[in-house]
Amino acid sequence: MLNPQYALAVQVPPEDERVKAERFDYASPDGHGVMQGLMARPAAAEGKLPAVLVVHENRGLNPYVEDVVRRLAVAGDLALGPDALYPLGGYPGTDDEGRTMQRTMDRAKITEDFVAAARVLQDHPDSTGKVGVVGFCFGGGMLNTLAWRLPEVIAAAVPYYGGQPSAEQAAKIKAPLLLHYAELDKRVNAGWPTY
Repeated sequence: MLNPQYALAVQVPPEDERVKAERFDYASPDGHGVMQGLMARPAAAEGKLPAVLVVHENRGLNPYVEDVVRRLAVAGDLALGPDALYPLGGYPGTDDEGRTMQRTMDRAKITEDFVAAARVLQDHPDSTGKVGVVGFCFGGGMLNTLAWRLPEVIAAAVPYYGGQPSAEQAAKIKAPLLLHYAELDKRVNAGWPTY
């Protein structure tokens, strides 16, 4: 009901004084080279913060996901929401266009862009080095990938649906997971019992 009227669902507006948010560039040498996302932290924070990577759905860093990044900052975290569509100019303003754009991209390079983002958060000077990740749909599948690809980096993972890794890959995961699935999503649900 709120798509695409994201403004009706905003909990932490961009101008909220509790949050310091900015566009953040980071290197992704095995992905698209240079990537960008929204980085946010509590405005009054001192010292190191737990870090959370926010992985969007298959449509880019839309206003809802930016709001999730700011919500995490209000909760006391250093949060980064990369935009997988940045190499094509970034989120285009509508989810339908974003979905079309993301379909044209190399999935392996997108994965490497999120791998790089997780490592950037782990090493960020404001980070405790503990990285959690939350993802939605495509993002849920991506964070399942990050959990097995980066067991030394990912300290916790919360996918909201999304594809699952193979049994061999899942055996590499060290982080606690909080898995969410929708009761009627037969395609995605087909993989969770084995996971």
